[in-house]
Amino acid sequence: MYHQGLDTAYLLLYVDAIVLTASSTGLVKRIIASLHKEFAMTDLGPLNYFLGIHATRTASSIFLSQKQYASEIIERAGMPSCHPCRTPVEAGAKLTSHGPPVKDPTIYRSLAGALQYLTYTRPDISYAIQQICLFMHDPREQHMHALKRIICYIHGTADLSLQLYASSPTTLVAYSDADWAGCPTTRRSTSGYCVFLGNNLLSWSSKRQLTPSRSSAEAEYRGVANAVAETCWIRNLLRELHCPLTSATLVYCDNVSSVYLSTNPVQHQRTKHIEINIHFVRDLVA
Repeated sequence: MYHQGLDTAYLLLYVDAIVLTASSTGLVKRIIASLHKEFAMTDLGPLNYFLGIHATRTASSIFLSQKQYASEIIERAGMPSCHPCRTPVEAGAKLTSHGPPVKDPTIYRSLAGALQYLTYTRPDISYAIQQICLFMHDPREQHMHALKRIICYIHGTADLSLQLYASSPTTLVAYSDADWAGCPTTRRSTSGYCVFLGNNLLSWSSKRQLTPSRSSAEAEYRGVANAVAETCWIRNLLRELHCPLTSATLVYCDNVSSVYLSTNPVQHQRTKHIEINIHFVRDLVA
């Protein structure tokens, strides 16, 4: 990050790939000239491809797509002529650790790992991929079937991309939810959230909780704590980027008990075991 007076520049570096943007074209040229003096580099012009992600610009937005990467996954799985699915998972289906093991676990792990990177621009498959990644240590045939269904869904939706709008957003909004005791094997809950900066979907997650929850309120509240922690990180990042937010973050949760816990100063007996999460969210609400 570079900030001096009215000049601001951001440089994103990954190994030998660089993305550079600045508040003016002249500043970009000066920085590129300075970098040229230090090491050999090639200016590829406006951003269109970075780490497997294609960027397509319009007058008011930018589209991020991994269509080529998705095609490579389909080819690696040997499913170029598969029939597309309309959804990545079956409604109400739950994966268990039972059933015959897959013949080649290495292929399963390779495809599951590749699919994880696809979630950078495809939040619609985050939950489905999170579920199959839970069994990478001991994959079964039902897990391979679920993985192939995801690939069939990707095959039919390869053109989908993530749209980011050119705007000056001032609001940060998060949505949180949890599936209480949804794992039939461990009875742990799965919590998920998505965070919007203005109209832009900025961050999303689907993750199994570390410990079982004794009530739906506890599972939902742990999910809220994860969402709040993510919004705190984003707010700090925006502050470092010299774009601080002036309004409070809104976090939406569909569990009334969790909402009460976030504002109620009374520590009830049934919530002592989640005291850290409660105090963390409650202090930020206050």
